[in-house]
Amino acid sequence: MESLTEHRDIPAPLVYGYLRLIGSGRERESALQASLLEYCRQHELQLWGVFTERENLGSRQSAAFTGLLDALVLPDAYGAVLPARAHFGPRPVAAQRRRQIAALGRRLLVIRPSAGLGPDRERSGPASTPHHRSPRSH
Repeated sequence: MESLTEHRDIPAPLVYGYLRLIGSGRERESALQASLLEYCRQHELQLWGVFTERENLGSRQSAAFTGLLDALVLPDAYGAVLPARAHFGPRPVAAQRRRQIAALGRRLLVIRPSAGLGPDRERSGPASTPHHRSPRSH
């Protein structure tokens, strides 16, 4: 008889964190990274890396967000996780970033959604099935 899925060694879906920390100190960064780790632990996700935007570039693409997009095209990527929607920047920038993630068919997970805006999981494009492979070493 096959064992239950909960008893099998199946890797958790891989996600990448994103922080926008313009003018924030290391203490705030550490606290936000800890919140990403805890969220992932509670939701059985593997946090594979965190991309951090430190400069206000206006409407120009940041290297951190480009890195996130590059990571999200990897076959094992499930989605991105943010502490709050504000980490994607001002509304026009955030909307563009959500569209880019949707175009990849990946999930956008928000730990603390804005009041009245619905659940903490935003569907970004078509549902993507995580590819369960052996974890890569970093």
